[in-house]
Amino acid sequence: MYRHQRHIYDFTRKFYLLGRDELIRDLAPPTGARVLEIGCGTGRNLIRAGRHYGAVQFYGLDVSAEMLATARAEIARAGLGARVTVVQADATAFDAEALFGVAHFERVFISYALSMIPPWREVLPRAAAALAPGGSLQIVDFGDCGELPGAFRGALKAWLAAFGVHPRENLQTDLDTFAKEYGLSAEFRPLFRRYAFLARLSA
Repeated sequence: MYRHQRHIYDFTRKFYLLGRDELIRDLAPPTGARVLEIGCGTGRNLIRAGRHYGAVQFYGLDVSAEMLATARAEIARAGLGARVTVVQADATAFDAEALFGVAHFERVFISYALSMIPPWREVLPRAAAALAPGGSLQIVDFGDCGELPGAFRGALKAWLAAFGVHPRENLQTDLDTFAKEYGLSAEFRPLFRRYAFLARLSA
């Protein structure tokens, strides 16, 4: 899918993957922290976060070799090669220590990837296992669009499905249940009339 899309991905997705910059601002990692993005794609979020937080090491993983080729080129172009590392890995079955030599991260974040990964529930335990004590898992993804017209919701779902994107109907409820099972505290913030929402699951 991404062999060709990767060249226009960031330009087109900025119009409907809303809330990504809000997530980056909310990360607020401490000095010297390690931050992992699961489903890093073209590296867009890692580059923005790397520019915003200077004394932090960033890591990313993605299953698409095509997207990672773009990510590595963009990271190098941004002059962030010393602080941003990306690798190919499956979000549902990765070993962070084997991939990066780092077992735990002060921040782990997922931006619009859960709506693109069919077995998305399998990602959450891996993400939680990668958290350092006191760390947080932060997520932005589609909401239920409950404050938007029904016709818009139906058209959006049909259009997203053409790109293999399927908003999870009960994602906030599922995340809240997951947080309780794993002993994490959960906070949620709706965005843009519930088009999207931010979640913070804290250890």
